[in-house]
Parts: sequence; structure tokens; C-alpha cells
Amino acid sequence: MKDLLREAWTLSIETLSWMEMRRLNERSALIRTIKQLGIKNIQVIRYAYGLVVETTRRKNLIDKVVNVVIYPKKIGDFPLGIQSFLRLYVYQTRVVKNCKKINLIEAENIANLGRSILGWQSLREIEQYLGFLLTCSLSSITESVNEIEAISLETYNPTWFVEYCFKLFGPNEAEKFLHAILIPPPNYLRVNTLMAAEDETISKLEALGFKLEKTKQLNCTYQVLESKKPLNTFSILKEGVIYVQDKASCFAAIAANPAPKNVVFDICAAPGAKTTFLAQLMKNEGAIYSLDFSSKRMKTWQKETRRMGAKICTPIITDTRISIPIDQQADIVVLDPPCTSTGVFAKQPSAKWRLSSNSIQNMVKIQLKMIDNCAGKVVNGGVLTYSTCSITEEENEGVIEQFLKEHSEFSLIDIAPKIGVPGLRGLTQCQRLYPHIHNCNGFFIAKMKKQN
Repeated sequence: MKDLLREAWTLSIETLSWMEMRRLNERSALIRTIKQLGIKNIQVIRYAYGLVVETTRRKNLIDKVVNVVIYPKKIGDFPLGIQSFLRLYVYQTRVVKNCKKINLIEAENIANLGRSILGWQSLREIEQYLGFLLTCSLSSITESVNEIEAISLETYNPTWFVEYCFKLFGPNEAEKFLHAILIPPPNYLRVNTLMAAEDETISKLEALGFKLEKTKQLNCTYQVLESKKPLNTFSILKEGVIYVQDKASCFAAIAANPAPKNVVFDICAAPGAKTTFLAQLMKNEGAIYSLDFSSKRMKTWQKETRRMGAKICTPIITDTRISIPIDQQADIVVLDPPCTSTGVFAKQPSAKWRLSSNSIQNMVKIQLKMIDNCAGKVVNGGVLTYSTCSITEEENEGVIEQFLKEHSEFSLIDIAPKIGVPGLRGLTQCQRLYPHIHNCNGFFIAKMKKQN
């Protein structure tokens, strides 16, 4: 047990350090660290991943506590390894226990872990603070801040984002949304009918101990209510008969409504969730051109399309901000551009600490370039869908308004099925999904038809 804990904490400290140094997300940093340290124990990896994600989720509260205790120093004054240890220490000894119970033995054991991993000389600089961190009054720290910062600390969100949500939704709805993203949405999976019949796959999943609930109005989409083991440990996943995919992401492909023999351009296609569902809806008849800037992500796309039996897909590595290097036009263009990912903070908590209010406008510039390049690639009578996993107005309705202003040949059309709430700014044909209402990632989708 001691060896497992030491290995997990070593992995956690190093992963958090890579995240801080290279601005990596949790998954990328963990994979890099696993390779670096040569760790193969699945238990260690799962435990470390949980520590990393939950510590990162609460980074603002943890840093606030640490900075108050070590004042006039700040946590950023220490080496990355020490920063990571301090965050993990506060998370494990205070936050996990809701800051109410103090376990001296556990705290001492964690301090010993830190000494064995980082070296007693490295840890000596912060030894004096560990006792204060264990006993400090968190209520006195959080009570001395204004309302916005209090909600920021309570919901573990940046203050700029709390302010933004208050302006966008109003106080009551904003608090519901901010509290909802404290907890990751449930897992959903899509049954792949290219590889097996839907009822056959469901029977197989139920025999493996899955308890599923069909998602209303969305083809082949199921919520996982219960499973005996993590989804990624089941061999049925490797067989390509299911794809772990959020309800909102499934909705994006269904809303495009592709038919067999269509020509479809899938812009920003990696890692392949949309591509493989589009191919499924098209019954592997027609053509899908999948474009993405990242050659690394497109390698994952190739593995996923192969695993899922999607045979009508052609990969193209290109920067669609500049152009779409395909000579023909498409019946359907599906654009899912880079965004601030404000709708998936629950699943990717590191994203919220890499952003600022300026990040929104930076993304809008990219999104406008991409959607503008898509316009000329849609046939007359064809469809362009635009979706993001962001809840910001600028990246969604703002982009669509600007696009329609510059491209009068396009007009918004209704999206089927209607599972979201209407878009803002009077763009009621668009749909929005929210974690606190729809039990999935935050999401936006618009569908436009090109007239002659």
C-alpha cells in the first residue's frame, strides 16, 4: 500500500508540475508523466488521475488558502514540485474532509511522502507551514472576500468567469450553472450500428453489467446509469461497437442530418467522434472529408475511424483558418471550431485556469475565419452546421450574427430534434444545452441553409 501511495503521489506531483509549466490539460500531462516515469500499475494511474483532476478543479480555493498562510510569500515563489505538493496536501488534508476534520496521522504520512519524493532538503522550506495549513480557519478566509469572489471560491471558478455568467444568465441561473459544473456530467455512449445491430450490442452490454437509459430523441445514444468497471477497461470498446461520447456531441452529428451518398466536410474532425457518427448515419455510403490542423490528433482519428468501421472518410491535414483545400463543394459542412471550452469545465477543469476574459475574443477571430472559409464550400441548397462546447455569447450567437451579415445567401433553419433551449439575441432557431438543465456538457449549435 505504501509503495502504491508513493508511486501515485510521485505521478500526481509530476503531472501537476507539467500542467503548470507547459499549460497542458490533465490527460496530456498524465500520459506524458506515465511514459516519463515508466508507470504501468493501473491502480496507481487511476488514483493519481483522480487526485490531479480534483485538485485542479479546486485550484483557486487551494491557492487562496496557501497564499494566506504563507504570506508575504506566494505559492508561485516555490519550485513547481513544491507548488504541486502543497496543492495536493491541502486538497487531501482539508478539502476532501470539507475542512471540518483534522487527521494528524494522515497529514504526517503525507508530509513523509513529500520528503521521500522531493527530498527532505527541498521540503524543509515549507515544513513550517504544513501545521498552519492543517489548522487554519477556511471560513475566515472565505468570509473576508466580496460576493463574486465568494461564489468563485465556493464553485471553484475564476472570478472573471463568475462575473461573465452573472451578466449572461442573471444571478439565479448563473449560480445553478456554476454549481452544476462542480460535478462531471454522466457518461454517455453511442452504439455503432456499422459494426453490430443496436439491440445485439445493448444485450451484450447488459450482460456485462451495464445499466443503460436510452436518450430521448437521439439515435443510438445511451446514458450509462451503472457499470461494474470503468468504461475504458471493457474489451467491447476496442471492438468498435460503442463509442464513449457526450450527449451534446452526439446531437451535433444528428442535427447535421446527413444521408447516404451525401458529400460531407467535417471541419476540425479529430479525434473522430463526429466523423464516425456521420459515417454511421450515412450507412457508410457517400464521402466524408475530415480536416484538422493537428497531425498528432489525426493519428488518433485514423485509429478511431478504423476501430469504428467508418470506411468513407478521407483525412486532410490543413489549417482551415487559411483555406479548405478541396476543389469540390459539399452537401453538408460540419464545423466544430476551437473554442474556450467553457461548457466542459466539469470534465476538463484545467481549461478554466488557462483562460482569461481576453481568450473569448481571441477564439472569435479564429472561428470567424473558419466559418467564412466554409461558406464557399457549401452547394446551393446545402447546409452548414456550426457548434461549440462553449456557453459564451460571443463565440456562438455573435459569430453567427456576423456570418449571416456577411453571407446573405445563408439563413438559419430549425434543428431537429429540439432538445435544447433557444439561442440568445433572438436567434431562436439555434439551440443551447446546459449541464444544469440537460445533464450534459454545455453546448451551442446553429444550422444554416445556403439559398440559390
